[in-house]
Amino acid sequence: MGSAVYTPGIEQIMEEFGIGSVVATLPLTLFVLGYAIGPLVFSPLSENAAFGRNSIYIYTLALFVILQIPTALVDNIAGLCILRFLAGVFASPCLATGGATVADVLTPPYVPVGLASWALGAVCGPSFGPFFGSILVVKGGWRWTFGFMAIVSGFALIVLSFTFPETYGKTLLYRKAMRLRGITGNQRITSEGEVENRSKTTSQIAVETLWRPIEVFIKEPVVLMINMYIALVYSIFYLFFEVYPIFFQEIRGFTLIELGTTYFATIIGIVIAAVIYIPIVYQVFTKRILNGKGVQPEVFMPIAIVGGVLMPVGLFIFGWSATTHTHWIGPLIGGAIFAAGGFLIFQTMFSFIAGSFMYVGSIFAGNNLFRSITAGCFPLFGRPLYNNLATKEFPVAWGTSILAFLALAMIAIPVLFYLNGPRLRARSKFALQY
Repeated sequence: MGSAVYTPGIEQIMEEFGIGSVVATLPLTLFVLGYAIGPLVFSPLSENAAFGRNSIYIYTLALFVILQIPTALVDNIAGLCILRFLAGVFASPCLATGGATVADVLTPPYVPVGLASWALGAVCGPSFGPFFGSILVVKGGWRWTFGFMAIVSGFALIVLSFTFPETYGKTLLYRKAMRLRGITGNQRITSEGEVENRSKTTSQIAVETLWRPIEVFIKEPVVLMINMYIALVYSIFYLFFEVYPIFFQEIRGFTLIELGTTYFATIIGIVIAAVIYIPIVYQVFTKRILNGKGVQPEVFMPIAIVGGVLMPVGLFIFGWSATTHTHWIGPLIGGAIFAAGGFLIFQTMFSFIAGSFMYVGSIFAGNNLFRSITAGCFPLFGRPLYNNLATKEFPVAWGTSILAFLALAMIAIPVLFYLNGPRLRARSKFALQY
């Protein structure tokens, strides 16, 4: 929610600072870029026994809360951009490491189901942002959007600090070893995590943290294709924060608060997709594992193909039903269908990666870096794209159609994996062998 809560106040920021729409969108772009940079540091730290998951969550969330105060008081666009970037960096662990926490507390057969449930919050959050942000901007001005985030995230910090336990196994053993050394005085008591930390040089840690995500991205075609697909989905999600105001507010005359409610269509589409997806995954993956049957990662691809079809269908419906003389519900239905397809792509592709490759943490970090950089840039050219391709009768049709054709071409990726997945994995030096 923190990324998009700012967007309803863009017009006020343009007026107050005397800037154009592209510059006013930079704080959104830089926040998402912060998502890309943060995990390069925090994800490896969360897998270090001395730190673990919990301390990373608490300290970064505390810094995120503190940053909301100067952001709400800043008096120039440069300062706003810097603060938003830093906020994105410190907001990133909940998204980048949250999936790992789910895997910590669930046995492997239930991980895809748990990840889908956790992802509901991660993907629905940005769509709640414009709703709450629009109310705050109308009632109190754009600065109150950051005051609101300070209150909400501060409450989350308190709850997290007092109720959320450490989940990383190596950290739990590390702390147990420390307690036993203190009780017994036997300094030879040690844990697996401590042994690993002592055995790694600084250069080895640097390779694991910085080079390995890039290496897999460059050398593994399957990972490259998945990264491109997920980056497109993620980017279109963020581009909607530019497209919805163009059509619903500027063309159809919606108020700012009415505009905020239109994003609930995205949430509805995601929830419907999750309600259908979770029971299917339980049947085709979880139940088979529990019954002792082998499951290939390609089992997720039929669902991915369905999601791949829903995405361009939803985009075409959104673009070509968004006219001045038809009911506004048409574009919202299209947006919901796209969101449902995007959710299915996210879940199935991530599950495919987890079941196919070694160094999953590095692959996810590389994916996060690539998709966040791409998504952060999309809103910057969204308005020029739609303004240049607009016609009087179909103001957003052609711009959205370009995205739909890209999504249509991407369907070839899950089809390829479904038909040739085992052969593609057999050629990879990073793949798990079944």
